Amino acid sequence: MPSRPRFPSPDRRTVLRGSLAASAALALPVAGAAAPAFARSGRPDAAWGVQVGDVTSSTALVWVRSDRPARMVVETSATESFRRARTWHGPLLGPGTDFTGTTPLYGLPPGEQVHYRVTLAAPDDARRTGEAVYGTFRTAPARRRDGVRFLWSGDIAGQGWGINPDIGGYRVYDEMRRLDPDFFLCSGDNIYADGVIEPSVTLPDGRVWRNVTTEEKAKVAETLAEYRGNFRYNLLDDNLRRFNAQVPSVIQWDDHEVRNNWYPGQILDDVRYTEKNVDVLAARSMRAFREYFPVSTLHGTTGGDRVHRVVRHGPLLDLFVLDMRTFRNANSPGRQADDTTGILGAEQLAWLKRELSKSRAVWKVIAADMPLGLVVADGATNFEAVAQGDPGAPLGRELQIAELLRFIKHRRITGTVWLTADVHYTSAQHYAPERAAFKDFEPFWEFVTGPLAAGQFPSNALDGTFGPDQVFVQAPDRANVSPMETPSLFGEVDIDGDSGELTVRLREQGGSVLFSTTLQPGRVGQ
Repeated sequence: MPSRPRFPSPDRRTVLRGSLAASAALALPVAGAAAPAFARSGRPDAAWGVQVGDVTSSTALVWVRSDRPARMVVETSATESFRRARTWHGPLLGPGTDFTGTTPLYGLPPGEQVHYRVTLAAPDDARRTGEAVYGTFRTAPARRRDGVRFLWSGDIAGQGWGINPDIGGYRVYDEMRRLDPDFFLCSGDNIYADGVIEPSVTLPDGRVWRNVTTEEKAKVAETLAEYRGNFRYNLLDDNLRRFNAQVPSVIQWDDHEVRNNWYPGQILDDVRYTEKNVDVLAARSMRAFREYFPVSTLHGTTGGDRVHRVVRHGPLLDLFVLDMRTFRNANSPGRQADDTTGILGAEQLAWLKRELSKSRAVWKVIAADMPLGLVVADGATNFEAVAQGDPGAPLGRELQIAELLRFIKHRRITGTVWLTADVHYTSAQHYAPERAAFKDFEPFWEFVTGPLAAGQFPSNALDGTFGPDQVFVQAPDRANVSPMETPSLFGEVDIDGDSGELTVRLREQGGSVLFSTTLQPGRVGQ
């Protein structure tokens, strides 16, 4: 996008010097120890870094965590010198939120670089402050010709593969940071609350994988403290903290934030759990999720208390973030001929149709935390995602998707593209009615990527109900291949401001583009 100024990573490192200093204060694997000088002085410390979430053309949400009670203060400026800085007085951080907090920013200039710093002050003395932590982000453009570029992936610290200091930790985050995207979409499985991180794992070839470990990762998470510890774990990685300080996030959740393949009302028969009621576990996880991520709909900036939302990123892009976990019905063989609950719930489906019909963006990207046409099993007879292996007419959860696809066609909604992660390999599926059992829809694409830092798995079977053609797939031939054996996976979406064309690139760590395709704007479906 030649008309759009970019800020390459090497030129922006000075902007992040405060954030990098804060990163250095957190020595792995100590969990949350304050820098000694600040600890002795009683000054609050923000060693866990900063994050910004759900950035629009005029708003953003800044996150920080303190090591003790503190008042959060944010300053923003058009320059890294912080001349003419604007001050935002945030909340008092305390044990009720695990010393985390967010501050909403309003009235920001569109399409501009915003520099910010967060300072933590002692509650009883505003002059006693910790060292400021620095970050930067771009607001969404107001003009179409500026273009948009973002990355997406998911699945972090899964299957026992945690932060390995021998390979430099989560190095994929450093590679993604250097691509300088406008934002990063995490498609779920931000943590593996049901996954234990052992000190070491022996690989099939005899090499030893070493993990940074913490007390909370030594067992499955059940208590609020254990869920909080799971969300803190990934922030022990320097690469991730530097990434958070430079790249805004859009976060959704899936199953491993609570427990593998969970659904509302489930009662566990897993001997690892003393708490068997998944609804209790989900409530504890959601509280910790809210505390550790800057999600606008969970912090009162847009109303409500939910994960699903629309993040508007200028004239070219509306991002529809789904929650395919909270409102679903029980996992089953999926053969129901009438299913109004499905995977989204009736209310969320109505919300999605309403928001899609209102959108005037050129592209409507639907961020799904699970794939549509890939068969994801849950045990011997039940299914976890939408597809249930029957290539015939829609049944079970497929009925909701059929209703949505029919709505998109008949309302003439253009530019819909589906993005997801979840299955731990990368692929591109094109759906078309001429190949499908259900035919009342327009063609569209679904792109899959991930994991960022988890085991990779063989590809799943396709379900023919919506006529998928798997144009590209890369997956290993055995289960749970470690990140030491195969590169991490992520995707890139680049929308050109002049032509409106949307290019998707499926990438792997190391710089390789595995697959790329360019879509034309203005078509119903896509």
